[in-house]
Amino acid sequence: MSIKLFDLHNKTALVTGGTHGLGMAIAKGLAAAGAQIVFNDISSEKVNLALEEYAKDGIKAKGYIFDVTDEKSVQKHLNLIEQEVAPIDILVNNAGIIKRVPMVDMDVKEFRDVIDIDLVGPFIVSRNVVKSMIRRNAGGKIINMCSMMSELGRDTVSAYASAKGGLKMLTKNMATEWAKHNIQANGIGPGYFATAQTAPIRVGGHPFNEFIIGRTPAGRWGEPEELQGAAIFLASAASDFVNGHILYVDGGILATIGKPSNE
Repeated sequence: MSIKLFDLHNKTALVTGGTHGLGMAIAKGLAAAGAQIVFNDISSEKVNLALEEYAKDGIKAKGYIFDVTDEKSVQKHLNLIEQEVAPIDILVNNAGIIKRVPMVDMDVKEFRDVIDIDLVGPFIVSRNVVKSMIRRNAGGKIINMCSMMSELGRDTVSAYASAKGGLKMLTKNMATEWAKHNIQANGIGPGYFATAQTAPIRVGGHPFNEFIIGRTPAGRWGEPEELQGAAIFLASAASDFVNGHILYVDGGILATIGKPSNE
């Protein structure tokens, strides 16, 4: 099998929210495979800090400040990216938020905010990126950051699970409508990963840490870099006939009702 199947040289990838965590890990993986990285955030401070972090790894990324839920701003900045960098070949819809509030206590605005960023945002960015892909007859790759909550419910994450379940179905509809243009739309569903955000619950015997380790057949949290292979695969020629698929990278959680015993 030719290594060129996974070669992303001469490709430009936009990773929304790629300023930290899993989004940054994926962006670094795509860069290692040869892609030019572009990312965004709504915070100029986060963009500047991310540029420094990318530079430490020798990655010449380009950051833009815009809100994925503001279509006019999205259109403006996509045009800027085409002018200043290159047209987008790979889109990773990673920007998102979560609000952990029981449904009976959750304000409707809070629910809508999560849906707007986690589901409507990918719709807005994708449809505008795809217009350029179709116009250029260039094909392309869309990777939506889904979740195990695309399949499962859990206490206090009703809005997030609703958005990620919707994103799974949006991915399938993207594949349905855009496959004829040689555009593949797939998703990645991360399990539980060791990031700065999860650090407080992975130390000191925290009960949730014990729950995740006990629930995951791999017996551990994932490392952010372990998402890179899935992202490179879905961004590259290796996945040219893979469409509408959600690739779960979860250490086996969704494969079982419980971690196998040691007996």
